[in-house]
Formats: sequence, structure tokens, C-alpha cells
Amino acid sequence: MLGRSVLRPPRGLPSVQGNERACALLGAMTIAFSSILVRLSHASPSTAAIFRCAYALPVLGWLARREDRRLGSRSWRDRRAAVASGVFFAADLILWHHSIGDVGAGLATVLANIQVVLVPLVAWALLSEPPGRRVLLSLPVALLGVLLISGVLEHGAFGRDPTRGTLFGLGAGVAYVGFLLLLRHGGTDLRRPAGPLFDATATAAVLCVIAGVVIGDAHLVPSWPSAGWLVTLALSSQVLGWLLITASLPRLPAALTSVLLTVQPVGSVALAALIFGESPSPLQIAGAILVLAALLAASRSRAARAAVSERPATAAAQPGLAPPPGGFRVEALGLSERSESG
Repeated sequence: MLGRSVLRPPRGLPSVQGNERACALLGAMTIAFSSILVRLSHASPSTAAIFRCAYALPVLGWLARREDRRLGSRSWRDRRAAVASGVFFAADLILWHHSIGDVGAGLATVLANIQVVLVPLVAWALLSEPPGRRVLLSLPVALLGVLLISGVLEHGAFGRDPTRGTLFGLGAGVAYVGFLLLLRHGGTDLRRPAGPLFDATATAAVLCVIAGVVIGDAHLVPSWPSAGWLVTLALSSQVLGWLLITASLPRLPAALTSVLLTVQPVGSVALAALIFGESPSPLQIAGAILVLAALLAASRSRAARAAVSERPATAAAQPGLAPPPGGFRVEALGLSERSESG
């Protein structure tokens, strides 16, 4: 992994320097509340997606403008990948919110985190980055866990429609893969955590409005207290959680990030049980454990490969730039929002 002298903390986020572990943990704990806040808002899936993005834009826009004043404006060439990532982020959010309604806040979050297993497989297919053996072995374990969560092997599984919710959750995980890979490509300058996030969030906000109108569940004037919960969701997960994670994870030991990846889904399951009394069946709990085990195995494999691949490049790396393709940048983004999801 790149040394601390190479990965300089971006100015404007001084609290991250020397507190990377605490910031990463705080970010993971913050986004663990995402699905909880969606449920507390009682908003439709599209409405929650729209305002999770829209309410975050003023703060992210202000931070992005500060970055531009300090470092210079970004060209369209630098921004287009982040803009494109917003297309996948919009799909991820809407699918994930439908999954929350069908299978519960906790299990939906676990399902969406299957992207940790899928990202290296997609990178293998599109970027010729072969995954490690652990990743390949973790895939059938994750799929078995998904099958158990879906409730197709039992009667009386938890959730309004656990099978449909599982399909939505898997769809969210697939969309999140596209979001992560494109955002990685558009956010290679680690001095600018807010700019690419603003571009992706703005794109997602527009597309969620369009999708919500087509689907017919968008309410563009949310009532109180729904609006209050959505403001909290936007400022906590979309702004604070994302910025803490993207600013801190690339500066942490690779092995530690694989453990932090489990904080958000485990936290969401615990919070959903505590706040909403969600009680998945024993088979669904077993499925969640299998998915989390596969997630941990896959992320540890990728972290180890990233550490090896980046070591020779450390001396030649330039300040403020992300590691090369196949390196730690995907891993750093993998914790973000479930990961969000979104």
C-alpha cells in the first residue's frame, strides 16, 4: 500500500490526518444508519432516493467549489466518469430502497453488499484484473447465502416479499458495481473527495426524479417529519459518511479495511432489530452470515493483492494520485454506502 508520505491528506480535511482509523470507523457507523433512516422517513423508494441526493447537493457543491478554488477547475474529461457513475448510483438507490421495503432494512443492506464479491469479477472481465482464489471461492458461498435470505427454502420467512426483495437487493449490488468502478476512474485525485461525489450525486438526483415520475411513486414535496429524516440521511450518509470513508480508507492498512467492510451491514442488521424489531428466520440469519463471510474473504483477498501490486509502484507514485488499476482504490470505495447504497 502507498506510504503516508505519498498519500497526503487533502487540505480542508485536517482532522483525517493521524485519525484515519477513527474516521473510517465513524464513516462506516454513519452509513450503517442509511437503511434505518429510509424506513423512518416512510418515503417511497424514488422519493427517498431523490431527496437523499438533492439535500446533499448544497453541501457537496460548496466543498467541491472550495477544491476547485484551491486546485483549479476540473476538465470535462476528468468529470465525465464521475457523472456517468451517477447513472448507476440512481439505479442502485431505487432498487435498494425497494429491497428495504420487501425484505427489511437489515437484510437488504447485507444483500447489496454482495458488490464486494462482484467488483473483482467485473474488473476481471472488463479490465483484465484477475481475481484471487479466495474471491472465486467466496462467490458460491455468497450465492448460497442469498438463496437462504430469499426465503424460497422455507415458509414464513421474514419480509413482505423476501424473494422479490432479494432480487431487488441483488440488482442494487450489480448497479453498485458500475457506480464504484466509474467513480474510481473519475476520482483518481485523492485531494478532491467532494468534486466527483458532487458530480455523481447531481446526476443521480436528476435521474431519480425521472425514474420516480415514470414509476409513479415520486413525491417532490415530502411532508414533515419525512423531510427531516431525509435531510438527516443526506447529510449523514451521502455527505459525512462518504467523505470520511473516501478520505480515510486509502490511507489505512489493507487488512484493516477488510474488517471495516463488515461494520456497515452488521450494524444495519443490529439497528434494524433494535429499532424496528426485525426478526429474520434462522435460515435467513444463516444466509446473512454466509454473505458476510464471503464479503470478508473476498475483501481480504483483494486487499492482500493490492498491497503486493502497489509496493513496487510506491517510489514512483505522485502525490494526490490514486493507486494504479487493480490497486486499493476499488477497495477503498467498497465500504461506501453498504458499501450504498447507496
